[in-house]
Amino acid sequence: GSDHAASTTTSALQQAGLAVQLEQTADALPADASVLVISAAIGPDHLEVAEARRRGLTIVKYAQLLGALMLGRVGVAIAGTHGKSTTTSLLCHILLTAGLDPSFIVGANCDQIGGGSRTAASASDGGILLAEACEYDRSFHNFHPTHAAILNVEADHLDLYKNLEEIVESFSIFARRIAPGGSLLINHEMSCRLDITAGLDCTIETIGFAPQADWVVHVANPPAAARSHEARIAAITTLSRDGQTIATWRSPMPGGHMAYNAAVAAVTAHRLGADWPDITRAIESFQGLDRRMQLLGHIHADAGRHAMSSAAGEADQARAGVPVVDDYGHHPTEIDTTLRAIHQHYRPKRLICVFQPHQHSRTRFLMEQFAVSFEQADLVIVPDIYFVRDSEAERHAVTAGDLVDRLRKQGVDALHMHPLAAVVDQLRRIVEPGDLIVTMGAGDVWKVARGLLG
Repeated sequence: GSDHAASTTTSALQQAGLAVQLEQTADALPADASVLVISAAIGPDHLEVAEARRRGLTIVKYAQLLGALMLGRVGVAIAGTHGKSTTTSLLCHILLTAGLDPSFIVGANCDQIGGGSRTAASASDGGILLAEACEYDRSFHNFHPTHAAILNVEADHLDLYKNLEEIVESFSIFARRIAPGGSLLINHEMSCRLDITAGLDCTIETIGFAPQADWVVHVANPPAAARSHEARIAAITTLSRDGQTIATWRSPMPGGHMAYNAAVAAVTAHRLGADWPDITRAIESFQGLDRRMQLLGHIHADAGRHAMSSAAGEADQARAGVPVVDDYGHHPTEIDTTLRAIHQHYRPKRLICVFQPHQHSRTRFLMEQFAVSFEQADLVIVPDIYFVRDSEAERHAVTAGDLVDRLRKQGVDALHMHPLAAVVDQLRRIVEPGDLIVTMGAGDVWKVARGLLG
């Protein structure tokens, strides 16, 4: 295969013995190729695509191939605007712990589920195949799931969809892809739930925090006094059905949204044959995945530079260092939910967020939502918008400065700063004991977090 630039992913593939071309030209297409599989980001004028057409090769999108692989297997598809990677990774971890050995496709790195111990057997013998089901490019319309989950539905990818109604219709089409006799687990609280489930020929169950849901999730957070800068007590999640407690576990990741994702994974795993003791044990041992509220480490802050309200408390914080957290959140709902979870879990004196907007069209379409999503942050630093997929006209229609201006009007302390190296230097100058730094975005803003720790 080929990619446009070297990365840790391409390096890992090369180390595994796969041939990776980093020059995407017609010559990169092997002479003996019969099928070219392309991602949704590859356009029809791509040089390799043009060469494949010239040779008369079969050209399929990645989602089409993945959907075809579900045929003859127990396909499990996890859909939703938010939480797909976390839920799919945790579901994989549960099934592996339970000895069910699924095949899986996950759009994020999760060291626990790895791949080194997997064999080709389960991929070819009608076993379980798990996959994220992405609504971008309507990719999930190519899937053939036996079981599916819809975590949530919100406005996103408005460069492809006209409005929320069109997105809901797209999820409805996906739901109709579920095999007769299969099942759908869907968010109970969504206003569009009935629009999506109308006329389905499969078992439908709802899950959520509302007591009317088929599966009810309840989270008991530890009191603030039980949380210190160095030690955290996990929240307790309870999953119940028909008023009866089915399972209880200590949540490995902070936030009610993570408890909900874990509950969806738990119910789906049980439907696939996992026992509840294995499920709860696996959830409690889950270590998370890259760029999802990932604590990367701590950096030193010079406590001597700042006035101390409590010498002992500040000394403890200075010794512990300033936590540096990295997160993939790039949608207003993800930002708001994640910042609230981080604030509640760590209780920092000051929460500094470095947010890199991802895609100019998303920033423009959701500007007002972005403006109210940083309430929990004490300072927001905004680098330039990460350019992907949009046209040059769209690129000039909105800037990071526009977002900063809107945040300031909302009363948020915000500033625009670029390049990323300058952000690292600025953070090192202003960081204080008791702070927490979180980098957020789907682009390369993670370089700021790594730069602080490097």
